[in-house]
Formats: sequence, C-alpha cells, structure tokens
Amino acid sequence: MTPLFLFLFLLLPLSFAFRISPLSRPLFALQSTISRSSDSDQKIRTLQKHSEIINSFPTVVESAVNEVLLETGEKSWQPVDLLPYPPPEGFEEQMEGISDELLIVLIGDMITEEALPTYQTLLNTFVGCEDTNGSTQTPWAKWSRGWTSEENRHGDLLNRFLYLNSDRVDMRSVECTVQHLMTSGFNPGAEQDPYKGFIYTSFQERATKISHGNVGKLASKAGAETLARICAYIAGDEARHEKAYQSFCTEILDRDPSGFITSMGEVMRAGISMPAEQMYDGVNLNLYSDFSNVAQDIGVYTAFDYSEIARHLVKIWELETLEGLEGGAEEEREFLCKLPERYRKLAERSAKKKEKHQTNVSHTDAKVLRQQFKWIK
Repeated sequence: MTPLFLFLFLLLPLSFAFRISPLSRPLFALQSTISRSSDSDQKIRTLQKHSEIINSFPTVVESAVNEVLLETGEKSWQPVDLLPYPPPEGFEEQMEGISDELLIVLIGDMITEEALPTYQTLLNTFVGCEDTNGSTQTPWAKWSRGWTSEENRHGDLLNRFLYLNSDRVDMRSVECTVQHLMTSGFNPGAEQDPYKGFIYTSFQERATKISHGNVGKLASKAGAETLARICAYIAGDEARHEKAYQSFCTEILDRDPSGFITSMGEVMRAGISMPAEQMYDGVNLNLYSDFSNVAQDIGVYTAFDYSEIARHLVKIWELETLEGLEGGAEEEREFLCKLPERYRKLAERSAKKKEKHQTNVSHTDAKVLRQQFKWIK
C-alpha cells in the first residue's frame, strides 16, 4: 500500500460487521426494501433542490464563461505556440537534465489529461448542468463545452512534447494506457449531484494546478525551460478553472448552506478519488500505485498537498465562522474544519513511517523503474 493510499485509507470511517439471525431475515429484507425506496425518494428530492439552486445564479455562470474562459481560436494560446515544429534550438539538450522519475510523472499527468472525454461526460451527469443536445445554449452547457475546449489543449500539448522525445518514451505503451483509462472510466462519487460534483472539481482543479506547477519547477531546475513554460501555461489554466468552480460553490453556500455543508462532508468523508486511479498499461496492475509513489518521492503531489487543499477550501468558504446551519450540518461543519489538521498529522505519520522503513531499493533504481513503467525506454 502506497503512503498516499495508506493515508487515504486511514481517513475512512470504521465499519462494523453484524450477523442477522435466520428468523429476522424476512423482516429485515422488507425493512431494507422500504428503506431503499425511502432513500431513493429522498435522493430525488435532494437532486431536484440542488438543480434548482445551481440554476438560480445564471449570471454568475455566464460571467465565468465570458470572463474566466479565454477567447477561443486566434485569441487563445494553442499548443503549437508553445511547442512549434521544428522544436526550439537546444530542445534536445534541455531533456538531458530531466530525470526518469520526472519523466514518469509528466507521462502520468499527460495520460490523466488525455482522459478528458470521461470528465466532460461526468459534467453532463450533474443534474441541472446537462447539455441535452450537444449545443445547448444554457449557461451550464456553455461552461462545460468551454471548459472542455481549454482542457483539451493540455493533453494535446503534453502528448506532442513526449512524442518529440520518443527516444526516451515508448509512445505506444503510453497511448495504450490512455485508451485503457478512458475505457475503464472514472467515478468521483458525485452521484449526479452538482453540489458534490463542484466540491470535487474545486479540490481536483487545485490539485492538478499544484501537480503541473511542481513539474514545471523541477523542469526549470533541470534546465528544461521549454517544459517549464508548458507546465506554467497549463497550471495557469487550472488556476482559473479552480477559481470558477470555487465561485460556483460560494454561490451554492450562500443559498443553501446546510445542503452544501452536508454534501461537502459526504465528499470529504469518502475521500477525493484521483482521476487516473484506473490507470493500466496492459502489464502492470499496480501502475497507478507505482506512479503515485514516484510523484510523492520527488515532491510533485503528496499527502501534505491534500491536507493544504482541504485547509484552503475551509478558508475560502469561511467555514470556521459559518452560522445558522440546520440538522446535522453543524456537526459536519465542525468535522470539516478539523479535517485539514487531521490530514496533516496523518501525512506526517505516513512520512515518518516511510522514512523509518525505507528499503535499499528506491525509485531512483533505473532497473526497477523500467520494470514498473513500460512508458520509458
């Protein structure tokens, strides 16, 4: 179990098994059926309310479309602007300073970006946000398509960068991994709920920004300025998208604080799933686990980042001073406010445990890396 997986595992609530006697089973089954029916009705009512809430601030969404998203076409940056052909002078020499570990993380980030069709599909499952015919002119549909058009550049650009480095990258293995990931799909646990969906994207966009930003910093230290510039542009997009999703959540919080806090509690208790968790190259069944380990080892994305993102969301949504919550929402608010510190302590514990049990085999061993990752030559 990787440190990050162990960290997330420790966050899950404990469950207790119980045994049902034979005599109680028929009654229990009936009660379960009634409970499921009741739960289903409640879910429908909740989704209807959430749909109404997110469609009560169309001007905010329109503003995001017009002001957060960049102009398309000629007025927007395109991959060829950052990586023309032939590549800039000294391009090959720049790659000499890129370690295998950094290259592996870059490939994993590209694969994650290339699975974009899955993410747009998920956006269209959020009740009230649907693009019903592919060109719907509602604010949410326009946001979904605009966001997708910007994100699409990221995978294209990173793919081209790696293709130009095919002497070190097995592009067929990489492309097979992309196809496997899109075929496997991804479930962030939103359950069609736009509240949960936007809470998730608020977290994930920031995580992606951090990851690309850190890859860029490491590339710059290695003298790979072309890659550093590419990562800076992608991280800039993620930062704008992050702010948009967080602003949507702010609007929801203003209109339905108890509902929002309840949804956020459910999302954070379940844990934030990473989009590439189903990553598979046709060979390594532990590919994502190995990739996650390397990303942590070189400091691209760690459990400490997870903790800090949670802290950031608590701060920007001012959860510590939020009042007037109904039902169990106040309890959830208290849970959420304590969560970042709990995450930090778990991250520290995991880091110390890893350091204590460090083996002689490390991810810097070229032979081990090539056994784990067929992406690199």
